[in-house]
Amino acid sequence: MHHWQRSKRKSAGEGPWAWLAAGSVATSLALLALLLGLLAVRGLGHFWPADVALVTLDDGRQLAGRAVKEAPLPGREARERLYRDGNRDVDGDIWEWVALERIQDIAHPEDLVVLERRRWGEFIGRLVAIETASGERFSGDAAWPALKERLAVVEDGRRQIAQLREETIQPLVRRVEAGQASAEDRAALASAQSQVNARQAALPDDTLVLESVGGRSLRQPLTDVVRALQPNAMGPVDKLATWGQGVWRFLSEGPRAANTAGGVWPAIFGTVLMVVLMSIFVMPFGVLAAVYLNEVAHQGRLIRWVRIGVRNLAGVPSIVYGVFGLGVFVYGIGGHLDDWFFASRLPSPTFGTGGLLWASLTLALLTLPVVIVATEEGLARIPESQREGALALGATRTEMLWRVVLPMAMPAMLTGVILAVARAAGEVAPLMLVGVAKMAPQVPLDGEFPFLHLDRKFMHLGYHIFDAAFRSGDVQAAMPLIYATALLLVVVILVLNLTAIFLRHYLRGRHGTLPH
Repeated sequence: MHHWQRSKRKSAGEGPWAWLAAGSVATSLALLALLLGLLAVRGLGHFWPADVALVTLDDGRQLAGRAVKEAPLPGREARERLYRDGNRDVDGDIWEWVALERIQDIAHPEDLVVLERRRWGEFIGRLVAIETASGERFSGDAAWPALKERLAVVEDGRRQIAQLREETIQPLVRRVEAGQASAEDRAALASAQSQVNARQAALPDDTLVLESVGGRSLRQPLTDVVRALQPNAMGPVDKLATWGQGVWRFLSEGPRAANTAGGVWPAIFGTVLMVVLMSIFVMPFGVLAAVYLNEVAHQGRLIRWVRIGVRNLAGVPSIVYGVFGLGVFVYGIGGHLDDWFFASRLPSPTFGTGGLLWASLTLALLTLPVVIVATEEGLARIPESQREGALALGATRTEMLWRVVLPMAMPAMLTGVILAVARAAGEVAPLMLVGVAKMAPQVPLDGEFPFLHLDRKFMHLGYHIFDAAFRSGDVQAAMPLIYATALLLVVVILVLNLTAIFLRHYLRGRHGTLPH
C-alpha cells in the first residue's frame, strides 16, 4: 500500500514531462516504422510479378504495361497515368503517360509475355514462335513450354560458365598480370578459356519471334534473355514463388545494366567486411586512448584540452576524413609500400590506390572520437571503490585495469562500437575517395592466398544507392532497386547493431555493471 502511494506521488510529481518524453519516443518509433514500411513496400514490391494491363485508347491504339502512378494534368481537372511498357528497342522509350479520359478499355490477357533481357531491358508483348538452329519452329500453344524448357538449359550453361570463370580463370589471370604465372598456369588458363568457348558454343542458338501489342515484330536471341514470365496467367502461389526467387537473386547476384538491374551481393559483402575491419581497427585504439585519458594521465589543463579536441573531431565533416585518407593513407603510406614491396608492378599501383584497407582505416579514424568518448564515460561511471578494492587485495595497477576496470567498462566500449558501426555503415563521401567502386564483381575475400585481399576495391550499399539514384540513365526505372537497396542497408546496420547490443547485455549481466 505504501509502495503504491509512493509510486503515485512520484508519477504525479513528474508532471507533463514524462508524457512528453514518452510521446517523443512513440513518435520516433512510429516514424521509423513508417520509413521501414515505405522502403519495404516500394523495394520488395518491385520483385512481385504484377499483372500487365492491355490498354485500348480512344484512337484504337493499344499499349501493354504496368501502371506506375497517376498525376493531374497541368491546368486541367483530368488526370493522367504513367505506364511502364518496356520495349526500348522497339518504341525508343519504356514510359508512356496516358490521359485517363482517353482509356477505352483495360484487359489482362494471359498470353502477354514479360521478358527480362541483358540488353534493352524488358520486353512486353506476345511470343509468336521459337526458331531453333536445327530448323525447328515452335509456335502457338507449343511456343511457351518450349521457351521455358530451353531457357532452363541456357541458365544452366550460364551458371557453369560463371563458375568456371570465377573459380579457375580469374585466379589464373591475376597470377599472369602479377608476373607469377608458371607454364602450367598458362596452359591451365588456355584450357579453361577453351572450355568456356566450348560451353558458350553449346548454348541453344535459338531465336524468339516476338510481337508488341502495337503490331511491331522483333527477333530476339534466346541467349540474351534472363527471365520469361506470363504474369497474367500466374496464380498467387506461383507469384509468391517467383517473388521469392527475385528477392534471392537480388541478394545473391551481382549488378547489371549500370547498377539498375541484377543483385547487390558484392555490395552487401563489401559493406559488412569493411565495417568489421573498421571495428577491429578502431576498438583497440579507442579503448587505449580512453584508458590513458581517464586512468593514466594526470588530470590537468592539457588533458582537458585533449578531451575538447576529441569531442570536436566527432563533428568534422566526413569528406574531410576522406581527403585525409586519400593524402596520407593512399598516396603517402600506400605509395611508399608500392616503392618498397611492389616496385615490379609499377606504374600500376597496388596499395597506392584506393582499396579495402584504406577505406577501413579512414572510417576507423572517422569513428575513433565516438569510441573514445563512449568508453571514457563508461570508465568514469565505475566506482572508485572497485579500483581501491583491487589494489588493496594486492593487484598491480595493470592487473586492476585489465581484470576489474576494463571488464566492467566493456558494455560502454560496445556502445561506442555500436555508434561507430551505425555511422560508418552509412557513410559514402569518404569512401568515394579511398576505395569504393561502382562495379566490383569480385569480393575481396576468396580462396586464393592471402585470402583477404586488402588492396582490392569493393562495392558498398550506400554508394550503390548514390550511383543508381544520381548517375543512372533512367532514375525512374532504377527507383525500385534504390528502395530495395536502402531497405537492405538499414537491415544490415540493424543486424550489426543488434549483435553488439546482445553482446553488451550479456557482458553487463556477467560483470554486474551499472546501466550505460
